[in-house]
Amino acid sequence: MSVRVRFAPSPTGFVHIGSLRTALYNYLYAKKNGGKYILRVEDTDQNRYVEGAIENMLGAMSWAKVEHDEGVVISEDGHLVQRGDFGPYIQSERLSIYKEYIEKLIEKRHAYYCFCSKERIDQVREEQKSQGLTQRYDGFCRSLSKEEVQAKIGNGESYVVRLKLPENKDIAFDDVIRGNVVVNTSDMDDQVLIKSDGFPTYHFAVVVDDHLMGITHVIRGEEWLISTPKHVYTFEAFGWEAPKYAHLPNILNSDKKKLSKRQGDVAVEDFMQKGYLPEALVNYIALLGWSPEDNQEIFSLEELEQKFSLDRVSKAGGVFDINKLNWVNSHYIKEKPLEKITDLSIPYLVKSGYVKEEEIESKYDWIKDIVSVLRVNLNNLSEISEKVDLFFNAEFQLEDAEAVQVLEDEQVPQLISVFINKIEKLDIIDEDSVKSLLKEIQKETGLKGPKLFKPIRVAVTGKAHGPDLPLVMKILGKQNILSRINYVLNNLIS
Repeated sequence: MSVRVRFAPSPTGFVHIGSLRTALYNYLYAKKNGGKYILRVEDTDQNRYVEGAIENMLGAMSWAKVEHDEGVVISEDGHLVQRGDFGPYIQSERLSIYKEYIEKLIEKRHAYYCFCSKERIDQVREEQKSQGLTQRYDGFCRSLSKEEVQAKIGNGESYVVRLKLPENKDIAFDDVIRGNVVVNTSDMDDQVLIKSDGFPTYHFAVVVDDHLMGITHVIRGEEWLISTPKHVYTFEAFGWEAPKYAHLPNILNSDKKKLSKRQGDVAVEDFMQKGYLPEALVNYIALLGWSPEDNQEIFSLEELEQKFSLDRVSKAGGVFDINKLNWVNSHYIKEKPLEKITDLSIPYLVKSGYVKEEEIESKYDWIKDIVSVLRVNLNNLSEISEKVDLFFNAEFQLEDAEAVQVLEDEQVPQLISVFINKIEKLDIIDEDSVKSLLKEIQKETGLKGPKLFKPIRVAVTGKAHGPDLPLVMKILGKQNILSRINYVLNNLIS
């Protein structure tokens, strides 16, 4: 049987980093095994539905290049459509299917109607809690006859449908990551399968959908491990073969707790907006729980497709390290074509007011030079707005004590004087002319190395260290350079 896996998010808001990793692992497993990757929308909890969440989720997945073979997609005209032979792929459109299969389960006496009120169930659980017992439904409605059930329904009483678990039965399954898992039904609850509003719970819909869609492997977060015995038993009650399960470890904060928005960015959209590249984010989160056989750290998506395997996924949670993500992202920023990074950087320059929309075309080459200088020190593209001031503001403060000390050298006034005279005589300032100018100054003053370059750099940029000086000067141009040096002479050199 060919591999079929699925990613099944709920449209309840932003796309969590953990959700992207789950989708990625499903995608990689399908690609590695020549199978199909399906995207199914689990929207049966209508109270948690967020308008636009499906479109946002699909946008995030498309941005990350984690593309599915079947399921919900956005058409060219911007509408939600469904692609594949196993639809509908939106659970709220499958209610008639769930109704058909819950009736089969009731007929087999593996499910039953429950008319207990919320108040009664809460009271039962409180009594169990006070006695130190496992809190679960006490089975009050399990033995109702068919006639009693029909009478209550006829009277308009509200009800749910529950799974009828056998007593004192071990339910076992092999998890690809966790190994053999065994749970006794004495420690389980008669799970609600159909809610009072007629919608299925996750625990029922997921079983029906995974079976009807031919899912062979369920790869999902470890928070679902505790529910899996119920799912396994439901498959058994229908007489269906359960898929293979693989429960992924959580992604953790630095304090080793589950990654939470309270401690920083956790949404894919956050990282998109800050200028993280999709290749970098995918590369990094692939390694949060999975390790390759060698020590390779930088992977293209194609390499991940070839090398990924579930047997290299850890049981332990992976700690989300923003510094490591920044390192990976900076690698991709430096390696990508300059034009691409320039195009991606321009919106941040426009937003921060350094460049106007109507200036982009005429100033493109100049902007590209700026990006070429700054990208070597960027963790993400939004940082360019913090660093680009170097090229726009003639008035600046010396960056640190080292820059101040550089200008205090007794030879600096003479060096700056010679430098100004040389700059004033240049008609064109480009990298070659600046290099020649610096060589001339070296011959005339006898200064070389840091004694020559650092004072000029500080006078031009306010910093003792930074990007390639000839390129910086080319970008600034003659008038800006002279303006900056005069500002330094008048305000920053004693």
